[in-house]
Amino acid sequence: MGKWVYSFGDGKAEGQSSMRNLLGGKGANLAEMSNLGLPVPPGFTITTEVCTAYYDNAQTYPAELKAEVAAALEAVGKLTGRGFGDPKNPLLVSVRSGARASMPGMMDTVLNLGLNDVTVEALAEGAGDPRFAYDSYRRFITMYSNVVLGVEHHAFEEALEHYKDEKGVSLDTELGADDWKHLVGRYKAIVKAEHGSDFPQGAEDQLWGAIGAVFDSWMIPRAKKYRELNNIPESWGTAVNVQAMVFGNMGDTSATGVAFTRNPSTGERALYGEFLINAQGEDVVAGIRTPQDITEKARLEAKSDKPSMERAMPDSYAELVRIYGLLETHYRDMQDMEFTIESGKLWMLQTRNGKRTAKAALRIAVDLAAEGLITQEEAIGRIEPAALDQLLHPTIDPKAERKVIASGLPASPGAATGEIVFNSEDAEAARKAERKCILVRIETSPEDIHGMHASEGILTTRGGMTSHAAVVARGMGKPCVSGCGTVRVDYKAGTLSVAGTVLKAGDKITIDGSTGQVLLGEVAMLEPSLSGEFATLMGWADAVRTMKVRTNADTPTDARAARNFGAEGIGLCRTEHMFFEGDRIVAVREMILADDAEGRRSALAKILPYQRQDFAELFTIMSGLPVTIRLLDPPLHEFLPHTDEEVRDVATSMGVSEDKLRRRMTELHEFNPMLGFRGCRLAIAFPEIAEMQARAIFEAAVQAAEETGEPVTPEVMVPLVFTKMEFDIVKARIDAMAKAVSEESGSTIAYQVGTMIELPRAALRAGDIAETAEFFSFGTNDLTQTALGISRDDAATFLGAYTQKGILSADPFISIDQEGVGELVRIGVERGRAVRPDIKLGICGEHGGDPASIGFCQDVGLDYVSCSPYRVPIARLAAAQAALAARDTKKA
Repeated sequence: MGKWVYSFGDGKAEGQSSMRNLLGGKGANLAEMSNLGLPVPPGFTITTEVCTAYYDNAQTYPAELKAEVAAALEAVGKLTGRGFGDPKNPLLVSVRSGARASMPGMMDTVLNLGLNDVTVEALAEGAGDPRFAYDSYRRFITMYSNVVLGVEHHAFEEALEHYKDEKGVSLDTELGADDWKHLVGRYKAIVKAEHGSDFPQGAEDQLWGAIGAVFDSWMIPRAKKYRELNNIPESWGTAVNVQAMVFGNMGDTSATGVAFTRNPSTGERALYGEFLINAQGEDVVAGIRTPQDITEKARLEAKSDKPSMERAMPDSYAELVRIYGLLETHYRDMQDMEFTIESGKLWMLQTRNGKRTAKAALRIAVDLAAEGLITQEEAIGRIEPAALDQLLHPTIDPKAERKVIASGLPASPGAATGEIVFNSEDAEAARKAERKCILVRIETSPEDIHGMHASEGILTTRGGMTSHAAVVARGMGKPCVSGCGTVRVDYKAGTLSVAGTVLKAGDKITIDGSTGQVLLGEVAMLEPSLSGEFATLMGWADAVRTMKVRTNADTPTDARAARNFGAEGIGLCRTEHMFFEGDRIVAVREMILADDAEGRRSALAKILPYQRQDFAELFTIMSGLPVTIRLLDPPLHEFLPHTDEEVRDVATSMGVSEDKLRRRMTELHEFNPMLGFRGCRLAIAFPEIAEMQARAIFEAAVQAAEETGEPVTPEVMVPLVFTKMEFDIVKARIDAMAKAVSEESGSTIAYQVGTMIELPRAALRAGDIAETAEFFSFGTNDLTQTALGISRDDAATFLGAYTQKGILSADPFISIDQEGVGELVRIGVERGRAVRPDIKLGICGEHGGDPASIGFCQDVGLDYVSCSPYRVPIARLAAAQAALAARDTKKA
């Protein structure tokens, strides 16, 4: 028989922090804090294995669980001197979820469990405060009814607001004991009407209802969505934490709060957070009341007239400072802590590694290394590579005119412009229509997760720096302005009103999450500059990685951006992208319409100067770094017009008949162009195309070398080969052009010719191809399509179902299918190197910027990855982490 329940409290625990897979993050850290001797209310954790068993056995519990829970409850009662369900001296508990990975706001919580019509009187008598007791009871009815019984939260909120209107008050704190007692009656009537039965009075029934609700919440839509967005496996399950209640709503000597040991937005080493006097935990994060600052410095910066915790509760503040220092040193990372002060005594309810922005993560990692808490290599591992994307987004140009219409709290840095939407459904619709939007809400809740993901940024009228909107936005890397109290949102009318300005859905606003400003209309943005901690950490990363990081770039703008981000060359230049500009497209169409090779050569001669200049610019920008140029790849029909109107315009401008143009379009039409007349097949059928491009490359190399004084060694890539003979035919034309240009210019041209491995047969015959190919670049976009038989353009209709059902672990166009496509890459690497040991190997598909795929590239021994310019920093860090992981595996 396994153990299902682990107890903690009174300076000891049955668990510890290393048991997070079993106890969940919250349970493991509660146990650890207990073992450290910190003031933690006693309780117990029901393990994640119970959650797994619950779903494996038709939502039933293990037979031994009930007895283990009863024994653990009795132990808590002995530590607190109370009895669960005791009518005269009741033990009240909280019931919280706690998954292995932090899922803020995703899972349901119940506080004050154990209250009923009898125990509420005992609580009032024991505390000498009926108001506190009935306030706690009404909170319990609200939470339990919503979480367990399915009664909508707004039903209780409306009853409360109506009652406050009747009494002529605006704040909850203005209501007395009799008011809360009256509202308890109203709340129970709501439960009866909505649920069809009375609110449960038995403490044990309440407990098991809440435990079941936590396990059930693991599978609710918002939890599933969060797991999908954060790659959390469903199989992990959640634990349940049952803990003796401590009360922050027992008057002016009680409080509740959330604190970070460092600023989660900037990384500054300073206690950061919010608290509320005479409140319970949900009040802080729900945005129902505007919280107060913990430190006096923060209060002054916020220009708040409400006292800080440092001034209002100096003893508790001093204890919190002591504990935060102990916890950060112990965990060697920034901590996110929840605490309650009951009648002047501080209790710790949770600690966990705090979520933070990428900017803060960089500063914290570098600072912790400088402080000696972690090593430089550990600092490299502390940064999620994909999170660097947060640093690569625009900020508002300081020279731009700012029409500020409102100001709130700077909850998540960065800036965004978009049209106003008032709900998550409209946000998703806007994204599907490729329209940028700002989600505007009074306050967000976990149900808004999909809308927050779809939007460019979030604006709320309520809530603080640790509200749901703030925490989730920071985790997503999206700008957020919260607590913008001067803004009035009318969902029914679909309007946002502030200081006489009325905006409607669809109107554009800009939010600045770094200052908390809301601006009218679209505002000019600046590209980010990377320095400071970013440069320090990337320097450490570059020192340990073994793979080079190149970029996919077709334009000088992309190439310069990539160099600024640390690219070590170009791994893929798609020459066809250059053909669509200005007069070039006319010459390309002339070439396509030509009746013979002479006509094609005549048209290509017009394109040659453009191509030469394009390549010369890229070689110059890369200044001696390798540049891989792929010969023309897409089918020729992509360059022809498509609509009748375009056909008429093109025919007129080129001086050809519409009939000739249409005949050529018909000849080039393909049922499956992706597998049609493209790639090296074009170079074999029309060798003059490859000759023109090769000449442009080599002439550009000579020109750039003369102008910069740097050696230029172009890498010419032949696309879509599946036999050695195809490659050799095209390579012969390339070699002939290199010889011709060398003789004409009097220069020696160093170059390499290789191929893109993007067809399964090419991977299987890589040994043959490597006899003459000097490098391979794995084109995993097409290799994925051809290996899996999936069209990337059409896969969206079913890939979601495949990942949800576990058929595929991830979208194979985002993260490489290591078992299938990866096996083909592995075969290509092994067979290519067996024939040519020094062959250069890289990857240039979208996978070159995906951290998980980069780890695979390290495992199979590639020399470099190539990705889009704005993914280069991500790839540099991911490559460093992959190198460290490979080294550690080798040591083990």
